[in-house]
Amino acid sequence: MKILFVHQNFPGQFPHIAPALAARGHDVMALTDQENRRPSPVRVARYATPPRPTVSHPLGRTYAEMAERGWLAARGARALRDRHGYAPDVILGHSGWGETLFLREIWPDAKLLVYAELMYRTRGHDVGFDPEINPATDESRVSTIARSAHLVQALVQADAGIVPTRYQLDSFPPELRGKLTTIHDGIDTDKLRPNPAATLTLPNGRVLRAGNEVVSYVSRSLEPYRGFHVFMRALPRVLAERPEAQVVLVGGDGVSYGAKPKEAESWKAKMLAELGDALPLDRVHFLGRVAYADYLSLLQLARVHCYMTYPFVLSWSLTEAMAAGALVVASDTAPVRELVRDGENGRLVPFFDRPALEAALIRALAGDPDADRLRQAARETILAGYDLKSHSLPRQIAWIESFAPAGSPARAEAVPQP
Repeated sequence: MKILFVHQNFPGQFPHIAPALAARGHDVMALTDQENRRPSPVRVARYATPPRPTVSHPLGRTYAEMAERGWLAARGARALRDRHGYAPDVILGHSGWGETLFLREIWPDAKLLVYAELMYRTRGHDVGFDPEINPATDESRVSTIARSAHLVQALVQADAGIVPTRYQLDSFPPELRGKLTTIHDGIDTDKLRPNPAATLTLPNGRVLRAGNEVVSYVSRSLEPYRGFHVFMRALPRVLAERPEAQVVLVGGDGVSYGAKPKEAESWKAKMLAELGDALPLDRVHFLGRVAYADYLSLLQLARVHCYMTYPFVLSWSLTEAMAAGALVVASDTAPVRELVRDGENGRLVPFFDRPALEAALIRALAGDPDADRLRQAARETILAGYDLKSHSLPRQIAWIESFAPAGSPARAEAVPQP
């Protein structure tokens, strides 16, 4: 088959499936934003980076931005069709940025598949979950509906979609779930595995080793959606109770999902100002964004890994920490409960219960007698249902190849789904 991946930041969620399909003999390429400079495992075509549309009414702004990107992606697709005679059998694109919205008009005979990450909801998810940061108002709910328009349209246009977790599947309305198949992106458990010899050198020259009292916290951005404010407020007591403990945070100072604080340049700055002298900064290390090898070493050496999240998209960092054999203390929120079971493969605490979080972190640092059992069970959870080679990749391949044209060898040779 000819298979086209579409993602403004390719490879994005497709770093494993794209080369795996190419290795099976398919003609695989990607269509991406011309500003994307990430290395690609397959050949790439590019479309023009969209300008930010000028829209006077905020309710139409998101759709205008996504539709503009969708149109430029469609123009790039049209150039592939008209100048090079390219016609894919299957298209798989991320629905979150609007790139797939108009591709059916360019290639009406192709099977159009989408990676459907999440449907925004007005109740029961992130909106209003944290009244301090994101109170539920008529305006916030209406804005959420408006921001969902392109996601609904993308799935309606598509023949089918793939979604990584059951929680994320359930975010979509029942009438659209029938188009979706749940398959996790997959974790490379050969790479992400325990390493008792792991070390990490901090910017101040201190070397952390497995066995040290280290708390790790990882998020793309240090922001409330990932419980950054709750975590930071727990640190003064944790560090007072455990004078040898070191805290290492990985993540940027911007925002990925929410909004910047009104009274500070970043959530990091806001929390440092709020906590002041109560936080011993010589023991709290903000590394920003780090090389993957350092990130992996941190997960492997930390005595406890803290993961907090609103009811929202599940982070790769949780599954990767579990695969690395981390002792996880996590928020008792719906996306987390799909993987972590309290007392079985980790510890769960209510998102807003700071004393419970403090106690769980202190217990882990002091030497939780169940730590080895919980660490092993966490890794076994990933091996059983999220492993890239034995679980996710075979299922992804089989799902995509099931859309091969009738009579195609690809359909006949599709790998069975476990």
